[in-house]
Amino acid sequence: MSLSLLSSYIDFVEIGEDGAYAYADVWTYYANNLLTFVFLYCAIALVVVLAAVALIVKLRKPEKLSAFAKGAGLIAAGFFITVLISMVSLGFADIAEKGYAEYDGIMNYVYIPSIVLGATVVAALIAGYVSSLFGEKPFKITLITCASLCVAALIALIACLAVYFSSGDAEYNNGAEISDSENIILYCSVAGVIALIALLAFFFGRGEKKQFDSKSISYAGICIAMSFALSYIKFFEMPQGGSLTLASLLPLMIYSYMYGVRKGVIAGFAYGILQAVQGIWFIHPAQFLLDYPVAFCAIGLAGMFSRVRALDKLPQLKFAIGAIVASALRFFSHVLAGVYAFSEYSTMDNPWIYSLAYNSFVFADIAIAIGVGIVVFSAKSFLAQVGKIQSTAFVTDDSKEADKK
Repeated sequence: MSLSLLSSYIDFVEIGEDGAYAYADVWTYYANNLLTFVFLYCAIALVVVLAAVALIVKLRKPEKLSAFAKGAGLIAAGFFITVLISMVSLGFADIAEKGYAEYDGIMNYVYIPSIVLGATVVAALIAGYVSSLFGEKPFKITLITCASLCVAALIALIACLAVYFSSGDAEYNNGAEISDSENIILYCSVAGVIALIALLAFFFGRGEKKQFDSKSISYAGICIAMSFALSYIKFFEMPQGGSLTLASLLPLMIYSYMYGVRKGVIAGFAYGILQAVQGIWFIHPAQFLLDYPVAFCAIGLAGMFSRVRALDKLPQLKFAIGAIVASALRFFSHVLAGVYAFSEYSTMDNPWIYSLAYNSFVFADIAIAIGVGIVVFSAKSFLAQVGKIQSTAFVTDDSKEADKK
């Protein structure tokens, strides 16, 4: 009987006492690598084909370009859903295969609460969109109800994580040991980075409408889902978390540019929670915050220069500068977590040099997103749509007069 193709990964193949082959750590490893490359090349091919067809339609039948754009959007949505279902399912298979769920407390205090929170957020987005079809009042009632459920699920997750971290299992399972001084510095780092993000969001978010309407919620859900799906399409992955992806943060940055940094920070927070579920590196509560919710809240600041009038003729530059500043904050957040939580993994005597070098992948990742973003922001039709959204997302002189009346 011929061996399975997977046995070519001989380092992972073990032979049991009965002479049978045991493919420990092989099935999901092989499938993950295979699907990552398949989805990567499919995504690139999809973009090239849709762009080529769009160009032909624009040249030959420009009046049908809008209809084609809707069809292309549906195709892209189908692709993203396929990626999400495939990779999330594979992630749970990996958990089962490697026995992560058997670690003390990790199933009850990490996986289940995270899944509940993710399911609650998805259900809330769907409910919000459906209720908006029945009018403003049903939408507001649904929004308040769903927001309360999401907050409750988030509080439950935080409480469960606190129990898990306080038990010491997180450090033990990851082979780390955090000293008292590192513990204090980590909490101070979280407070400092959060304060900086809040200050920037407050300053650059002046003039933004505070309320979430059905459209802003729908766009947030779409952008978060797109970013999450793209985060699975990787060029390579770092050993202790982090990866170089196919412009995965671009949808979040565009959302911040369109709706403002305050809503962008909230969308980044939701995305950060999803990232924590995708790549599980829990060592310390502050490390969890720095590497996931806080780091991606920073990405929500990408639209901070979207209303700088002096750069109206250069929207690509407004987007790029905001993206660079937001990514620098994300990098800073990861570096702090690396220095004070992952020092045991350091291959250098100086943990700062190690963390700075390790997390430098952030700049390569953002370079791809900025490159694609510049192309997107060069399209006049896209800028026109962004302008329409911004006219409803920000307080204008006309809206102020309407409020007075």
